Amino acid sequence: MRALRFVIPVAIFTAIAWFLMKGLDRNPREIPSPLIGKPAPMFSLPITHDLSRAWTPEAMRGQIWLLNVWGSWCAACQVEHPVFNDLAKSGELPIVGIAWKDMPDNSIAWLRKLGNPYMVVVSDIKGGVAIDYGVYGAPETFLIDQHGVIRFKQVGPVTREVLQTKVLPMVRQLRGS
Repeated sequence: MRALRFVIPVAIFTAIAWFLMKGLDRNPREIPSPLIGKPAPMFSLPITHDLSRAWTPEAMRGQIWLLNVWGSWCAACQVEHPVFNDLAKSGELPIVGIAWKDMPDNSIAWLRKLGNPYMVVVSDIKGGVAIDYGVYGAPETFLIDQHGVIRFKQVGPVTREVLQTKVLPMVRQLRGS
């Protein structure tokens, strides 16, 4: 009976420790998205450089493209920005930016300073569209196919390695080449 008093707490401790250790095996950048394989949420947001005009993803129908959620306040966004500048120069894949919870003047100044790889940047000042996409924090990037379906989600900066080993091979597969 006395041994039983110690067995139960040890069993509970072991179970908790096992679940904690199992959680350490996971890559925090690989947060599964329920949107993979589903149509990208539609939206209409003002264009950052001309707030009197709106933009919608319908403009990208028929193209494979990246949707990058970023902010001028985001340090990690600066890490991925040179990768996007190089990708834009290559012309291989259009990039649309969502300036998330950022004032348009700040977004524009940041792009002037670091370069603008985006074919268009829209302002999601209140963050509602990012919520529709399940964004946890900036930066997050989505690969959207020519039918408007989300095929890939990157949480955190897109590095050259992620671009070369995950994004571009998937783009080639979607293009059938």
